Amino acid sequence: MTRLGILWSALLILVLTAPSVHADGGCGGDEENEAKALVAAARKAEKSGKPAELFVAYGVAVDGSCFDIEDAFIRKARASLPKLGRDLAKAAEAKGLLYSNEPVYTIVRGNISSAEIDRRSRRANERASAFAWLEAVSDYNEANRVMLKAVHAKSDNLELFKVAWEADGNRYTDDPKTGERKPYTSPAAYRQELQKIASANADRLMKAEEKDAAGLSGSATDVAMSTMHSMERLKKASDWMKFLPDGDKSARARAEQRGDTIMKRSDPTFTQGNAKAYYEFAGSSKAKEKLAQLDKKMEESNRAMEKSGQKAMSAVTEKSAADQKKFDKGKASLEKELGF
Repeated sequence: MTRLGILWSALLILVLTAPSVHADGGCGGDEENEAKALVAAARKAEKSGKPAELFVAYGVAVDGSCFDIEDAFIRKARASLPKLGRDLAKAAEAKGLLYSNEPVYTIVRGNISSAEIDRRSRRANERASAFAWLEAVSDYNEANRVMLKAVHAKSDNLELFKVAWEADGNRYTDDPKTGERKPYTSPAAYRQELQKIASANADRLMKAEEKDAAGLSGSATDVAMSTMHSMERLKKASDWMKFLPDGDKSARARAEQRGDTIMKRSDPTFTQGNAKAYYEFAGSSKAKEKLAQLDKKMEESNRAMEKSGQKAMSAVTEKSAADQKKFDKGKASLEKELGF
C-alpha cells in the first residue's frame, strides 16, 4: 500500500475503536466549527447515494468530532463504517479489483497549501481495491482471503507476492481484555498457502533450468548461452525459495554442480569463466575454494598467454629486422651494379 493508504488504515483503526471526545475535553471555537462542517459534509454524503464518498465522509467526521451536539450522529457514523467498508470491498471484488496500491481516498488540494491537509479535501478513490477497503476497516481475515485470491490469479508475480507476505507489517489489533494495541499476526494457514505458491514457482523454474543446462555439454558457445539462461532461472528460483523453510540452498547447490560440470570439460580455457559465474552464485565454502583455485588458474593462464604473445611479438620483430637487413644489403648491391 502507499504511504497515504497506510495512514488512512491507521486513522480508521483509531476511528473505529476510539471513544467519543466531547467539547469539555478541550474543543475550541475553530475546532468546533471545523467539526460541524465535517458532520454537515457527512450528512450531505448520506444523500448522495455514493457509498465510497459516504465512507470517507463518515471517517473524517468521526475523526474530527470533539463536541456533544452531534454525538448521536457520530456514534451512528462510527458504527456504519465497518459494514460500508465490507460492502465496498465486495463491490470491488465483483469487478475483479482484488488488489492495487491505490488508497481508499485521495487528496484534492485545490487552493489548500501543500503544508496543510484539510479533511474536507479527501475524496473517495474509485480505483481502491477490495483489499484496501478491508484493510481500512481492519477486517484482516477477509483482506487475507482477497489477497490470496489476487496472488493465485497472478501466481508468478513476485512483487505482488511480497506485498502479500508483508501484509501484517502495518496491522494492529486491540486486546479485548486489556485494550492494549498490539501488532496483528495472520493465522499460520495464510503463510502456508503463500509458501505453497512460492514452492510451486521454485519447482517450475528448477525444472526449466534442467533443460537449459543440457547445453553445458555442447560447444563453448553452447556453454555460454546455457549458462546465461540457467543462471537466470536459478536466481529467480532462489528469490522464491527465500520464503520457504529451507531457503534457497537447493538452487545454490545446483549452481555449484553446474560449475563442476563445466570444469570437467576438455576446454577449460574457453569455458571456465562460466564456471566462475556458477561458483560466485553458489556461495558455499567449497564453492569459494573452487572459485579461488579457478581465479588462480585463470591468472596463470592469462600470464602464460601474455608471455606467449610477447614471445611471438619478439619473433616477429626479429624477423622484421633480419628482413630489413637483407633488403638493405640487396639494395646496396643493386645500386653498386647500376653505378649509383
